[in-house]
Amino acid sequence: MSTTAPLSPVQATSATQTLRQMMRQRDVLRAPFEATWAELSDRFSADELNAWSAAVLALANVNLGPTGLIAYWDISRSHPAAALTPLLEAADAAAEICRHAGARAAALSLKSLPIARNAFASEPMLARWWSALRGLSREAPEVIEPMAQRMAAILAPGSVEAFENFIAAGLKLAAGNKTVRLDYFTLQHELARRLISREFGGVDFAEAERHLKTFVTALWGHVPLLRSLPPADTAIPRRASIAGPLIRLPDVYRGFEGDAAWALYRAAAAHAHAHLVLGSDRFVVGKLKPLQIVLVGLIEDARIETLAMRQLPGLRRLWAPYHTARPAGIATAPALLARLSRALFDPDYQDDDGFVAKGRALFAQALPRLNDPAISREIGMLLGNDLGQMRVQFNAKTYVVEPVYRDDNLGLWDFDEPPQANAEVLEMFIDAARIEQQEAEDGPSNTDEQRQDSEAGKARPVAPDARGTVLATYPEWDRRHGIERPDWTTVREVAAVRGHPKRIIEALDRADVLRGRVAQLVRGLRVGRSIRLNRQQDGHDLDLDAVIDAGLALRTGQDPDPRVFRSSTSKHRDLATLLLIDTSQSTNDRLASGATVLDVERLAVAVLAEAMQALQDPFGLLAFASDGRDDVKLTTVKAFSESYGPDSMARLDGLVSGYSTRLGTALRHAGAVISERNSFRKLVLVLTDGEPSDIDVDDPADLIEDARRAVMHLHARGIDSFGVVLGSGGMNAAARIFGRGNTMLVHRVEDLPSRLSELYFRLARR
Repeated sequence: MSTTAPLSPVQATSATQTLRQMMRQRDVLRAPFEATWAELSDRFSADELNAWSAAVLALANVNLGPTGLIAYWDISRSHPAAALTPLLEAADAAAEICRHAGARAAALSLKSLPIARNAFASEPMLARWWSALRGLSREAPEVIEPMAQRMAAILAPGSVEAFENFIAAGLKLAAGNKTVRLDYFTLQHELARRLISREFGGVDFAEAERHLKTFVTALWGHVPLLRSLPPADTAIPRRASIAGPLIRLPDVYRGFEGDAAWALYRAAAAHAHAHLVLGSDRFVVGKLKPLQIVLVGLIEDARIETLAMRQLPGLRRLWAPYHTARPAGIATAPALLARLSRALFDPDYQDDDGFVAKGRALFAQALPRLNDPAISREIGMLLGNDLGQMRVQFNAKTYVVEPVYRDDNLGLWDFDEPPQANAEVLEMFIDAARIEQQEAEDGPSNTDEQRQDSEAGKARPVAPDARGTVLATYPEWDRRHGIERPDWTTVREVAAVRGHPKRIIEALDRADVLRGRVAQLVRGLRVGRSIRLNRQQDGHDLDLDAVIDAGLALRTGQDPDPRVFRSSTSKHRDLATLLLIDTSQSTNDRLASGATVLDVERLAVAVLAEAMQALQDPFGLLAFASDGRDDVKLTTVKAFSESYGPDSMARLDGLVSGYSTRLGTALRHAGAVISERNSFRKLVLVLTDGEPSDIDVDDPADLIEDARRAVMHLHARGIDSFGVVLGSGGMNAAARIFGRGNTMLVHRVEDLPSRLSELYFRLARR
């Protein structure tokens, strides 16, 4: 029975009679109305039909038009529930949309209701969907019509929360700009496409990263270096990847949600880090064929996991659910490889296939030598030959390592000598390298961050205006919706005000004790130190480890590595540093000595700049402040291309305090500036006295999270960043942004000049 309030007899008679009389006078509407009425009469009571008639009259009174009325009748006939309330809610919503956005927009909204029903399958969720549309019709009426035409794509994520977030993100992005709104709600904008393509309700790398670091550290006692792998434009699933000490995990594991996704991320991170803890030097490709390379990786995975489970038996429970291969089906190469993986992992697994049995027997015979990675190459080569002779189908380009938690095994191989490999192997690894290169150019991962043109340094030039020369626009992280808003902030070059270099020189003279101590550090750092180079083609001594490896290779019938010598060389620094100086309004606060925070910052920068100039280390000085997202002010105190001298001192002395601290944008621009340097190491030092803030951001946590992701993107591009915080007020925010290991707290602002220089010399020795 309907929950709609019953109409009085007068109202009921009036609604029914008025509607029927109206339809008799409308030739176009008469037939579809009669068909609808006949069908509804079998499902609803007289009172409910009268309420429905009143709803139709309300739609007619707002000039919905024939198309809209027929659309309402169609959804009424297809309405699956016995209750009338959802139909009355639909009519009420359509009437409001019609008043704000027009008849066509309302009609299209009604026509998109079946799509929403399929997406949500819940009347309360449909009510929220209508509510979101009504609110949007009031705020942005022009977008209702084009959005309704694309409702199937917009509702693809399948949750009303995703739909509400989609609308909120679009309105926030446009900020009243109708052109941007239309671009977004017609799915032309990159942000809109990313939102609807994201699997809401799933777990992505950005969400899991902190948990995984804690989990892996608890397992192995080492803090892992984790990054995300952005989605690939291919149907081939992504696997984790290891590059040196870096573990890269897929941004999303498609098909895994909730607890299943969390468990898979833990399994993948534990497996990859086991390789780093228990593995050894990379294998040389040599003359191996693709199938042999794959099998060497499979045996090495089994070897590492066996060692890991001896130390941590609980890992078996973590990895076991993913070994699901069965001793049945067509004996293709991927199927046999998956069955062999399970046979080497699960002692209770039964498989009578001769290839699987031989692999299991060879691995069992090698268990006394389990700590020797050479067994992986030996067994892999033998099994690769056997599988090749079986003439089973194998495509190296489309092969994906199984089970899903294992990495792609590319990190096991040394590709420094590709001429020894055959053409097919080269082609396989060139394809893999091309994917990695594209990711490095297009963006990091995610979060952090993450997989996109929005990485630090991906700036877009725009036209200048009266507030200063516009250098670029940058994205900013939307913490609530979990996405980056592209081109959200604008960086403007503000011309430096020239002060008097004499004041900087006088301040340095007064700090003569500090300058003397820094000069000693400069002299110590100038002296290069000798480092040992192992596995060289020639040298002054034999590398015993390399000699032993060469002997083992000869005994196993392999070509020995001729690099068996050891030499030494002098290690010199190749470091470029960009110092970001916070000049927000808070730096105008006065200390007990009468100097301002900015005065102390000037002295600290001057002392450090003098030292870096003496060391001939390339460096740049940038001051920043912000006045809303559209006006992030950057002042160049010293460019990398110029020497530090009177001009730079004059600009340093001319800095003034003012405005706010939009740190994430400043970090992104710093990344763009320093990335142009050819130095081996790049360092961004941030000098600030508080947490990020700005006039157009209510919650400081939004800018803290954005700055954290900017730091992650810098790190993914090989740029180190370090925060120097004046006073304890901004310490928690800085630790969140840079990490506690990359944050230095200066309790007394007066100590900054000495602490900043000492920090630089410590970082320069890394």
